[in-house]
Amino acid sequence: MPESATTHPDVLEKLVSLCKRRGFIFQSSEIYGGTGSVWDYGPLGVELKKNLKDRWWRSMVRARDDIEGLDAAILMHPRVWEASGHVSGFVDPLVDCRHCKKRFRADDPRIKGEPGTPEAQCPSCGMKGTLSAPRLFNLMFKTFMGPVEDTASIVYLRPETAQGIYVNFLNVQQATRQKVPFGIAQIGKAFRNEITPGNFIFRTREFEQMEMQFFVEPGTDAHWFEYWKEQRMQWHRSLGLDPARLAFHQHTKEELAHYARAAFDIQFDFGGTLGFQEIEGVHNRGDYDLSRHQEFSGKKLEYFDQPNNRRYLPVVIETSVGADRTTLALLVNAYREEEVPGEAEGRTVLGFHPALAPIKAGIFPLVKKDGMPEMATRLANDLRPHFPVFYDESGAIGRRYRRQDEIGTPFGITVDGQSVADGTVTVRDRDTLKQERVSADRLREYLRERIEP
Repeated sequence: MPESATTHPDVLEKLVSLCKRRGFIFQSSEIYGGTGSVWDYGPLGVELKKNLKDRWWRSMVRARDDIEGLDAAILMHPRVWEASGHVSGFVDPLVDCRHCKKRFRADDPRIKGEPGTPEAQCPSCGMKGTLSAPRLFNLMFKTFMGPVEDTASIVYLRPETAQGIYVNFLNVQQATRQKVPFGIAQIGKAFRNEITPGNFIFRTREFEQMEMQFFVEPGTDAHWFEYWKEQRMQWHRSLGLDPARLAFHQHTKEELAHYARAAFDIQFDFGGTLGFQEIEGVHNRGDYDLSRHQEFSGKKLEYFDQPNNRRYLPVVIETSVGADRTTLALLVNAYREEEVPGEAEGRTVLGFHPALAPIKAGIFPLVKKDGMPEMATRLANDLRPHFPVFYDESGAIGRRYRRQDEIGTPFGITVDGQSVADGTVTVRDRDTLKQERVSADRLREYLRERIEP
């Protein structure tokens, strides 16, 4: 772990409060006491996350001619998960305390002694000899398809989106006439019955992934692995994440999945005790996935290389980003508290990259008279089809600025007496606090230049 892991304060508690108060993220089913580690994205949160997903999709699919998009179904044939190894291998060893009824992972470092023996001590209630022997627990959510609930009708909520890409490899390749190397990208929900979820939206039971599987010729995989490592790190930096808070973590032999040839995590320093944690994985998966699905389905999944007249199973280079974790990284990275010169009251700021900010501009009439509200309303209506904007005429202008600072709005536009007279407005920059006089006629162009796609 990089040495700077402890240099950033823990702001999660403050963020949870801000996110609820301002409409970023709410506890799921809160009026019923909440659902554990499941979260709802409010009006601002859904915009922030959508901006993130759109930016990923543009960079992966729209800006390239060698990656195709896909939206595979959540429910898949149960044999898919047998072939992938999830039915037999996607398990955690768990232990239960017979005294306090709490459940823990068997490798929980707080457990003293071997679970199942008289010496083992419960990390919650402190009782000795009350921990059960470890038993395996599958992390997939299981349900039934059709009217009869029996073993023949079992299906699973997918624990990852990648398998939908693998089983559609030839469908996409043949439909688009792509040649190897090429990729398939997908954004979608996945579900894991996590035993130790927590840290807000960092580890949840329902989450969203942005995955791209890149299919390459055997023997070229080392080159493409290094290529995608660097591409993905550059993308995270382009979000405005502090480069000092980003790092690679190479998987050791013990950490590598049995099929993986190499794996790196891109980690972000969330600060506090959480520190550096994975937000994206870049993996060389070999030909494991296609070979397993070829074996279990009985269908050939080989790529036919026409110029060289040969068939082969491509090697897969995977890039898998957690949309929720990266959203949390954006919030943590953006959060700051500042003193304002000449003012007793400071301000809380979410310093998002302008392209990611949920609201691009706040529009304020200085006072509610003399034609200012009418002009400000016209401006808001003109800008709204092009950018998300927020009109606010309530309270002192300084307080209105603070409300927008707290949700990360990069620009504040004020209509005053001079505006009505000469058609100019004041544009305030969230980060520098500098104000500039801009003609209302060119306001849309002014904002577009500063909000890159």
